Amino acid sequence: MGERRCAVLALHWQVNVIRPEGFFGGMLAEPVARSGVVERAARFHGAIGEAGADIVHTRFTIPEGEGQLVRNTGFMRAVADAQEAFRPDAPGSALVPEVARPANHVVDNQKLSGLAGNDLADWLRARDVDVLFLTGVATNLTVEQTARHATDLGFHVHVVADCVAAADEQVHEASLANLDLTTAGCVSAAEAIRIAHDL
Repeated sequence: MGERRCAVLALHWQVNVIRPEGFFGGMLAEPVARSGVVERAARFHGAIGEAGADIVHTRFTIPEGEGQLVRNTGFMRAVADAQEAFRPDAPGSALVPEVARPANHVVDNQKLSGLAGNDLADWLRARDVDVLFLTGVATNLTVEQTARHATDLGFHVHVVADCVAAADEQVHEASLANLDLTTAGCVSAAEAIRIAHDL
């Protein structure tokens, strides 16, 4: 790697999001399992970590007192009503083991964007990171929100299209089409690894 550095933001790879027993399991577990995205993301994280990229996991959690949670959307009201399931030490908040490693950093917040309500952007800049690769669930929720936020903060953002998933395939594809226009472009895992090696 040269003067520029890259990192992976691995978004919401949590039991609550992608496992049947998790809070959103009824909506996401089956399409996530069917897509094979967990296994692809795990392979990608390992390979790009070997290329020198930092791997940063973000978790949606709700501490006692609710932290920076704002009940200003139906989504946030729903998780607030079930906040015991989102405590940082709750089983549902755990990262799924397939993608929990490698990890250079784990960040918790109470926002949809992985960069909101924490010091992650400063942490990345302190490490001279300016290229971000995003993986995670769901494409149209935390992935899209984080990608747009990171782009506005000045990062060069690539969503790794084969390492994200959503509850509905048409919604997933529409979100990727939007992201291809509003970020530095969607890429495959193989393309992301080539970019990382070229930096």
